[in-house]
Amino acid sequence: MTIEPEDIGSNPAPRATIGEIIEARFSRRGALLGAIATGLAGTAQAQAPMQGGPSTLTFPELRHQLAQTDAVAEGHEKHVVIRWGDPVVPGAPAFDPRNVTAAAQAQQFGYNNDFIAVIPPERGGRIGERALLWANHEYTNTNLMFPGMGTGNEARARVSAEQAQAELMAHGGSIVELERVEGRWKPAAHPRLNRRITGATPMTISGPAAGHPRLRTSEDASGTRVLGMLNNCAGGTTPWGTILTCEENFNTYFGGELADPAQAESHRRYGITATPGYGWHRHIARFDRSKEPNEPNRFGWVVEIDPYDPASLPIKRTALGRMKHEGATHAIAPDGRLVIYMGDDERFDYVYRFVTARPWNPQDPAANRDLLDEGKLSVAKFEADGTLRWLPLVHGQGPLTAANGFASQADVLIETRRAADLLGATPMDRPEDVETNPTTGVVYVMLTNNSSRTPDRLDAANPRPRNEHGHVLEMIPPGPANRREHAADTMRWGLFLRAGKPGLDAGAEYHRATSAEGWLSCPDNCSFDSKGRIWIATDGAPTAAGVADGIYAADTTGPGRALTRLFYQAPTGAEVCGPWMLQDDSALFLAIQHPGEDSGSTFERPSTRWPDFEDGMPPRPSVVVITKSGGGTVGS
Repeated sequence: MTIEPEDIGSNPAPRATIGEIIEARFSRRGALLGAIATGLAGTAQAQAPMQGGPSTLTFPELRHQLAQTDAVAEGHEKHVVIRWGDPVVPGAPAFDPRNVTAAAQAQQFGYNNDFIAVIPPERGGRIGERALLWANHEYTNTNLMFPGMGTGNEARARVSAEQAQAELMAHGGSIVELERVEGRWKPAAHPRLNRRITGATPMTISGPAAGHPRLRTSEDASGTRVLGMLNNCAGGTTPWGTILTCEENFNTYFGGELADPAQAESHRRYGITATPGYGWHRHIARFDRSKEPNEPNRFGWVVEIDPYDPASLPIKRTALGRMKHEGATHAIAPDGRLVIYMGDDERFDYVYRFVTARPWNPQDPAANRDLLDEGKLSVAKFEADGTLRWLPLVHGQGPLTAANGFASQADVLIETRRAADLLGATPMDRPEDVETNPTTGVVYVMLTNNSSRTPDRLDAANPRPRNEHGHVLEMIPPGPANRREHAADTMRWGLFLRAGKPGLDAGAEYHRATSAEGWLSCPDNCSFDSKGRIWIATDGAPTAAGVADGIYAADTTGPGRALTRLFYQAPTGAEVCGPWMLQDDSALFLAIQHPGEDSGSTFERPSTRWPDFEDGMPPRPSVVVITKSGGGTVGS
């Protein structure tokens, strides 16, 4: 997510930051000791980037650009799959950019598509000529959605009651059946499972915090039912076929004076203020803290959605903690327990892990229905010697007691950030996507940047007063590649790359053969192809580096390790999200959100009209698919 007013850095007293730990870990002596320790552990993954050899990726590399349209590597084709306003629910009205209403948006593809998943059309099936697309709708750009609103935050403050309702309906997510016709993926002609989930869709609250007094409101005395989900950024899937979608910057929707002073510190730690980015609280009572001080506590969760059952209610799984969730991606421990990795996307916040209490059952999907309601949530502490320790967020252990305001596990989960503060977790540089490489079992953490890094925190990895470019960490569970102990209490960790332009941005480090076009800035999301190569999406490169956000690919092992190559660049103002590679590497799906989100851009005069480029048509967030021209493997 590009807009930054919500990224206020609310951690009051960050201790040793990841930058300072990297300095100790990868100083000359630390790098040597780390490599020795890694060698003893039987893996080369925690070493610094390799220094010789070619990439296995053979596509002609793009040149960096910053333009009104997008670009993809030669030999590949890009097609728009679906755009904001396109019909989702059968019978939805046609998109009318000058008459965006709540009723229409509840049936159309929503705004700012972020996380996407492309899954089989039937539970347990395979992708052939049909597939099912899930897309998050993270937030709305008021100035680009409606005429006459002005720019940026000015537009959000001027929103009317009718426009606020339309924006609410444009949030959430979409389920869209796809079919491949003459080699091109497009919405299916006769869908059965298409569905819109919005900011007002009824949902269940489950797990240890369900029913807690701080989750009860005048509209829901039980504390177990809530309307909608907000600011859904990244996400993941489960082995039993459900979607995990994650509420991130929920704080931007709640305003007004807080009616319950006892919750002031909790609200402050999550960045909830009297004057938020959006003006919804002036029109919708549940977003006004003077009327519903508990409503914000019902957001900031991981939501599980069954895409194969249109009648099912989404479920907010409170056992996974409350934070500005960037993602929730899974790995499976050797004993069958599911492990969910998560980032809390704010400067100086943390990396988390949830381990289910029991194994998942591949023979009985119904047995997994409430698997995510029981387990252990932990937060990461990165040691200078390369050790990663997972600190359990369990009521009654250590400082997580009534004396510190935690009367139950529900309190720990509602105030996950404060609990992690007390445990001494490592403050990170905006941890966003956390993904497991399916071929090596190594877990990759995208650390987008940290503009609050001050001169007294300069280090070898980030020797800049502002860590504007970010870096990528690897977390290495013990065990061989095909049997990683993802539930282990301790792991190893190392660096994969340090972003920025080599020779210009101090501390930037990749493979030494990285081209003048291959460097990147602000890693955000990632995916892997069948060979275990990483595909990195960026968010913030135009501001930090003067180039468009894009997709960069690299080997993760071998001579071409960390030799990033530029494959795709987005139109001006846009962030690249997703990405999602089909298992056979035949198609790469990307979510291109907030095109035209540039300073001064308005509905009448946007900085781009991508992807339609028609007079009077505003820029439209879209899902695109990239394939090899004539068929074949993407990236070859």
